[in-house]
Amino acid sequence: MLRPLQVLGFGALAIDDIIYVDRGLSAGKGKVTKRATDHGGNVATALVAVARLGGRAGFIGWLGDEPATDPAGAELEREGVDISLAPRHAAAAPIRSVITVAPDGDRFIAYDDDVLHGTSDALPDDVLIQAPVLLIDGYATHSESVVARARSLGLAVIADIEWTVGAATDRLLAFADHLVLPLAFAREYTGEDDPRTILEKLWSTDRSAVVLTDGERGTCLRQKGDPTRWFLPAYQVQAVDTTGAGDCFHGAYALALAEGKTPLDCVGYATAAAAISVTARGGRRGLPDNRTCLAWMAGENAPAPRPIPGCHD
Repeated sequence: MLRPLQVLGFGALAIDDIIYVDRGLSAGKGKVTKRATDHGGNVATALVAVARLGGRAGFIGWLGDEPATDPAGAELEREGVDISLAPRHAAAAPIRSVITVAPDGDRFIAYDDDVLHGTSDALPDDVLIQAPVLLIDGYATHSESVVARARSLGLAVIADIEWTVGAATDRLLAFADHLVLPLAFAREYTGEDDPRTILEKLWSTDRSAVVLTDGERGTCLRQKGDPTRWFLPAYQVQAVDTTGAGDCFHGAYALALAEGKTPLDCVGYATAAAAISVTARGGRRGLPDNRTCLAWMAGENAPAPRPIPGCHD
């Protein structure tokens, strides 16, 4: 069945004030070398990545009730993300963030997220079935019933979770069949250190994949029906700004999944996209197109997946 969209998502919308400094973040203080303002948010940037890669993405989280005064929604639409299905509310507003970026691309994000989160519980099933994949972040704890309905309707649910609020986060992780998580969060959540053990602890019979991302150190993966646990190294690049790299990874993964790729192939595509994204400043300025990703993947220095030693069924 051909659906109008490939990836739906709801989650954080943000407006980021980005400050570039001349020293590492551990130096304590330094000189500002550049200032910029950009739009961000985990799911929002991931959906922009889908659009840049040539996919069809739709944002279905809360937007302001006046389109003319809704800069975050307008920016999504300008970037090619469909916002026509999103519920609107007078209290909806973007998160405001201040991001400090060091010369090596490392960053610190300070944010004010006292805004309306999630989406409307009354979102119709007719909206959810517009795409085969739903991407959510940690704020989806405000809309658990929508995530549960998406799964019951047969959508693949990809969870991008970076923190826990307790039982609600536990339930959200249980709903998702594709966990694509930062390794640092997965370690904190499971209480385990070894990625091999974490893959097993997060696995369930309802899972299609558990993916643990670790930036420049690469990605570990377990996928359904495959006895092998995989590790995919990252591309060796000079990072300029890592803001949005994880969001780009999630967007590329979601698009590849919507196109019928296996989780391992989704990770390969997402790894290339994220590597390209860190070579430019700003959370969205470096998001790549499909042709560039495919060219990187075909290059002689493209990393190849390899089994994690001693880790199999």
